[in-house]
Amino acid sequence: MPKDNSIKSVLIVGSGPIVIGQACEFDYSGSQAARSLREEGIKVILINSNPATIMTDPMMADRVYLLPLTVESIEQILEENQIDAVLPTMGGQTALNLCKEADELGVWDKYNVRMIGVDVAAIDTAEDREKFRQLMVRIGIAVAPSKVANSFLEGKEFAQQIGFPLVIRPSFTLGGTGGGFVHTKDELDEALNRGLTASPIHEVLVEKAVLGWKEYELELLRDKADNVVIICTVENVDPMGIHTGDSITVAPAMTLSDTAFQDMRNKAILMMRSLGNFAGGCNVQFALNPDTEELIAVEINPRVSRSSALASKATGYPIAKVAAKLAIGYNLDELKNQITQTTSAYFEPALDYVIVKVPRWNFDKFKGGNDTLGLQMKSVGEVMAIGRSFTEALQKACQSLENDAVGLGYYGKSLMKSAEILEYIKIPKWDRIFRIKDALMEGVTVKTISQATGIDRWFLYQIQKICEIEKELSKYTIDTLPEELLKEAKKNGFGDEQISRIMRNCTEDQVYEKRKALGISRVYKMVDTCSAEFEAKTPYFYSTFE
Repeated sequence: MPKDNSIKSVLIVGSGPIVIGQACEFDYSGSQAARSLREEGIKVILINSNPATIMTDPMMADRVYLLPLTVESIEQILEENQIDAVLPTMGGQTALNLCKEADELGVWDKYNVRMIGVDVAAIDTAEDREKFRQLMVRIGIAVAPSKVANSFLEGKEFAQQIGFPLVIRPSFTLGGTGGGFVHTKDELDEALNRGLTASPIHEVLVEKAVLGWKEYELELLRDKADNVVIICTVENVDPMGIHTGDSITVAPAMTLSDTAFQDMRNKAILMMRSLGNFAGGCNVQFALNPDTEELIAVEINPRVSRSSALASKATGYPIAKVAAKLAIGYNLDELKNQITQTTSAYFEPALDYVIVKVPRWNFDKFKGGNDTLGLQMKSVGEVMAIGRSFTEALQKACQSLENDAVGLGYYGKSLMKSAEILEYIKIPKWDRIFRIKDALMEGVTVKTISQATGIDRWFLYQIQKICEIEKELSKYTIDTLPEELLKEAKKNGFGDEQISRIMRNCTEDQVYEKRKALGISRVYKMVDTCSAEFEAKTPYFYSTFE
């Protein structure tokens, strides 16, 4: 169906101040949405209390309000403007919670404003842990054993029934705020109090912890005709127990069997369709038992998320831009694929490359802060790299972290002994991926590391490949370095500086001159969303030494 011509003006709600767990990703989404709606001749009014965003640039919207994200501010805007609809899905959890509060106070009804892109019932179901659990049971999708508690005593009673280890998940919070794991009775009281305080409705889910299971995220889009596409499937390198924003992630999913992948797809589509009859974007998270492939639903977010921004860049499919057009009535098959400009947007991107996202932490600035990673997001940003293989993309990402790493390694820094490393990597910390590489260099087996960390062996074998190339490089000088070995190193993401540090008595410039003389130069490959099946009109590129 074509766009809804009764919508002449839309209010977009931003995400407010940049805080850990919700940051620039929503600026990316909000900016895309504003441009997308204005392309359709719709007047865009935008509210965001944070002036340090691109979305609040005067060129982005017809009117920008730098006001606190409160119901009072919303009322002021509605009094000053004739607004037909509100789009709450571009400003993260902050925007959803604010629009839900405004709905409960009757503000949208009072000013005759429609909510588009999501409905209040869907927000309620997705964010209220008990309603979400009941919905999953109703549609036949497994969830971890859990109970909702609205008081401290209720929580303690349920915890004893379910048994340890437990996870406490507050309702209506963002970035895992207030959540945590409980391994013993001694930790329970503090965790319950923290969770109940963090939840705006004083409610927590007391849930059996599936620690060590694998975690996956799927990004979906749905239109008014109930067509659903899965834009991206993201696999967390780290197992369940670490917030997905603090996990190293990879796309497409690397270690899924086809049967598990099809099961996950079907369940994600069923979950999105069961949430309500709205058109827009959605993010679904699953946990998978690595031994049995048993699948449980973790959560669903009926909005664009931090992962949507990553998926957009990873696939070349502008999720927020398309989601905004779906919200005003278009169907997927009526929209053009932004990259090919000939095929429709009703397709699922095919990736012929590997994306790796590595979070960036800054614990130096937070003196006394606990640097152990868990349910509550602690990263202050992230880097994303594209390569032809996991090893190349991982090393490129590590080179971008601005934390003295040169690829996957801190050369010249003291290594722990293998026994120390093994104890160290059992606890998830910001530098675990580097310490895993150290452990493999020391001769610790992949099986031992997998048991200690819960990380799939496939990823560890890839890191072991990096170690093997490094050990081989260390045997040569710049003059004796074989051409094939240098090619292999460059294909696997080794930078010139990294190679020079491994070989000793060698400079980065010497490595550069050697590979230039041998004709080993980077080439540029295209991100075209459809593996070269159709010609790309607006492609972007990544460099590789393939």
